Amino acid sequence: MVEEQIVKGNLRWLANFNEIHKDYTIGDVTFPIYASGGLREKGFFLSRIYSALVTPKYKVHLLLYTAPEVNPKLLRKIIISCKSKFGADDWIFLGLVQNQPFEKTTKEAITNTADKTVGIAAFSLASKETVISNNVLGKGLAKQLKLTEAKFEAFDLPNYLKSFTMILGLGVLILIVLALSGLPQAIQPLPLLLMAVFSLIAGHRIYKTRYHMSLSLNSKGFRLQEGKKATEGKWFNYTDVTMYITPKMETCLRLHSKEETFDLPLSRVGISRKEAYNAIRELIKKK
Repeated sequence: MVEEQIVKGNLRWLANFNEIHKDYTIGDVTFPIYASGGLREKGFFLSRIYSALVTPKYKVHLLLYTAPEVNPKLLRKIIISCKSKFGADDWIFLGLVQNQPFEKTTKEAITNTADKTVGIAAFSLASKETVISNNVLGKGLAKQLKLTEAKFEAFDLPNYLKSFTMILGLGVLILIVLALSGLPQAIQPLPLLLMAVFSLIAGHRIYKTRYHMSLSLNSKGFRLQEGKKATEGKWFNYTDVTMYITPKMETCLRLHSKEETFDLPLSRVGISRKEAYNAIRELIKKK
């Protein structure tokens, strides 16, 4: 899920990450996810110029580490390994996930991290507690990196085109009626262009309120939002999960319960089928 957040650009407020590695080893420490990038924008020409003149040219590293338990000794080892691998001025974001509740000494070690170029956000699966380093990078990481919930959404072009075409067709019909009513200037290039621009804006509004879909997942359940309609579910209500291909060739995860089934549309929210299936299957098993 963290990998999906990086790929979807959900962590762009931390940095522009352009490389992602799995099972990245530094010394004898292996990180399941490692992403690298920088602070400078890579958008339009003017944005690049402004970013080059104003934004520092720091390299940024984001690493996710998981373990049954992270103690102060292991934390110190991880930080030293990263500092020895990367540049002295590089920014390092550490996301730590452990199974056990945090020990007091571990909390103190994280919150009292002295290095200002290292930001830490740690999460305990047992106690559901989050601990962060008391510095700017730590607070920024905790705000952007969602270790307790992941949200996925993707732009659905077919449904947007449906909304756009509907508005454009209705608009052109109105212009034709006006032209037949004695206003021939209604079918001129300028009115048609203005109607096309209006259709783009109004179509997007209709798309967002009726068709756009997002899926939020956490350890307890999910929330599926389609336009203004929201559906929530809890993993303990389901007994199994399978892959399902709809007649429209869309990929879904079908959740099975004693009473009914419910489909999570992976294609429409842009989630990797394998990763989502494995994650949700484990969540249902651990209910």
